[in-house]
Amino acid sequence: MNNQKRDRLIELCVKLIQTPSVTGKEKDITDLLSREMKVLGFDEVKIDGIGNIIGKISGTGGGRKVLFDGHLDTVSIANRNSWTKEPFGAEIEDGKIYGRGASDMKGALAAMIMAAVSVKENGGVSGDIYVSGTVFEEVAEGYSLASVIKLVSPDVVIIGEATELNLNIGQRGRAELLIKTKGVPAHSSNPEIGVNAVYHMMNLISEITALPEVSCPHLGKGNLVLTDIISSPYPGASVIPEECIATFDRRLITGENPESVLQPILDIIERIKASDSTFKAEATIASMIVETYTRHSGVHKRFAPAWLMDRDHEFVKLSLEALRKSGKTQTEVGTYSFCTNGSCSAGISNIPTLGFGPSREDQAHVIDEYILIDELEQACDGYVAIAKSLAV
Repeated sequence: MNNQKRDRLIELCVKLIQTPSVTGKEKDITDLLSREMKVLGFDEVKIDGIGNIIGKISGTGGGRKVLFDGHLDTVSIANRNSWTKEPFGAEIEDGKIYGRGASDMKGALAAMIMAAVSVKENGGVSGDIYVSGTVFEEVAEGYSLASVIKLVSPDVVIIGEATELNLNIGQRGRAELLIKTKGVPAHSSNPEIGVNAVYHMMNLISEITALPEVSCPHLGKGNLVLTDIISSPYPGASVIPEECIATFDRRLITGENPESVLQPILDIIERIKASDSTFKAEATIASMIVETYTRHSGVHKRFAPAWLMDRDHEFVKLSLEALRKSGKTQTEVGTYSFCTNGSCSAGISNIPTLGFGPSREDQAHVIDEYILIDELEQACDGYVAIAKSLAV
């Protein structure tokens, strides 16, 4: 990468970091990217109804449509005083650019945009190249990408989440399970005339946590973890609780769906009911209301499927070969440990999906988040190589 391209890449990354974009407040960064993409020479730039931005570099005709996706939103700054760098200052020091979103994932998004521009400036390819900046990913993986996929109909999707410049071909999924027990309220001085929903929940949790773990040799364990529990009324003033709600985080492996994940818990509930007439409980997949900056509103079920590409898939082989030929001889094939928008593209829409990005997974959401400039450059070169190998 020559100095001019390097400077343009760093400049764009800095601008993105300097534009706060906490989930639900992505308008400013979307407006920024709309201006930048047009100046950089994208053939089409649009913002969809949800608030995603989509830039297109038109191909010469006949090739595959390749979509590079990076989310615009970041988590918030919990405690500004914990940072030694200005969270939105994009300070450059010792070959690093610091700031919220540097690693997760404004650096990758800047590299994707500049890679698409580079392909165009060097003669282009036959297929269309799209770059999407999606909203609301931090709390609703895949929800917004579904809108982009509907508009673009890509043949392959490249997720830019951190891979340390390796090529990821899958990820565990994630489900949020809501478990609810019902009781009968009574004064705590006369507990025998009530039914304590918390006691029923304690019994149910004991059974649920004893369930055998599922696993996959490529993705690991589908572990189930209790993340919160609350009774009602709360706080209880001498009242036997009439309701208790527990939330479980369930990591998913390939082949699992909402029904298969819930069924073992529903079986436990029915078994306990058969021996205790006072026991009432239910288990569901949690859902949430998504409200974006465009005033779009929708319901998102918190079930993000796992996905896994075959190592021998044509797109895996082509991308790996292209990356290694571009100088990334150490690139290996791996998987993500966390959820990405790939749960939508691969897990739901069955579109071949790959992950490639700068930085490490453990740089996400941390104090003094940063991205290495060297990795930023290498990622941009890698995206160029992938685009030239697939958009044909």
